[in-house]
Amino acid sequence: MTTSELTLPQSRKEGRRTRRVMGAGKQLHAGPMTYIVLAVFALVSLAPLVWTAIAASRTDRRLAETPPPLWFGGNLFKNMQTAWDEAGLGTAMLNSVVVAGAITVSTVLFSTLAGFAFAKLRFRFSGFLLLLTIGTMMIPPQLAVVPLYLWMADLGWSNQLQTVILPTLVTAFGTFFMRQYLVQALPTELIEAARVDGASSIRVVWHVVFPAARPAMAVLGLLTFVFAWNDFLWPIIALNQQNPTVQVALNSLGTGYVPDQAVIMAGALLGTLPLLIAFLLFGKQIVGGIMQGAIKG
Repeated sequence: MTTSELTLPQSRKEGRRTRRVMGAGKQLHAGPMTYIVLAVFALVSLAPLVWTAIAASRTDRRLAETPPPLWFGGNLFKNMQTAWDEAGLGTAMLNSVVVAGAITVSTVLFSTLAGFAFAKLRFRFSGFLLLLTIGTMMIPPQLAVVPLYLWMADLGWSNQLQTVILPTLVTAFGTFFMRQYLVQALPTELIEAARVDGASSIRVVWHVVFPAARPAMAVLGLLTFVFAWNDFLWPIIALNQQNPTVQVALNSLGTGYVPDQAVIMAGALLGTLPLLIAFLLFGKQIVGGIMQGAIKG
């Protein structure tokens, strides 16, 4: 038996291994079943929004009939105008933009700084402080309502927007989220190289930490904005109908002996439109940032 015959099985194994490696770099194509499953999930996810739009375009009497309407009517803009006027959504929209915007900016900024400190800086009791921060997530927010309201009343901030903004300037979830991301996405060598080049702490944060954390900051910003915009429990306690956010203003549409369900749905649709617009404008950048962060990680 020749040497070439002895090495033939080994060469075949190497050839198969090479083909597997080359095949791993090819783009995977989805089959028909994948599109069917994705379409079903998309329809299920969009169903509540579509039903809200259908109900908002009908009359209250038609919504009470059986079977309920399954297509759009002609009263959408009329019901929207009624909801806008009755709930005072002009002022409420402006207040919600201020509140949600301030909470989002502060939460992303402070959570990134705190997450960077826990991920890459060495200081005493860092592990204990991280556990303490995570532990605050286990406390139900309802327990803090009474002492928080008394604190805001002592400051003289009742029925003012800073009452809603101040308690959520930074969150434990945001800090933990950014810490977990920066542990993997930010190499320690990069920070040390910036220090060797004479960069100050502010320059390290601005030129090294923030660029590396940008994908996670985008995701955290979107989640924080949605949460702040939809928050109802604390704003309904801290604010009144003269200075409301959107959710507090929409609560007034449900009052009365016989609430108009079509007008309520129209108001809910108006309150959801800013979130949809924000996602349409920035969704591509956010998804691109997530994919960029996944590749870097």
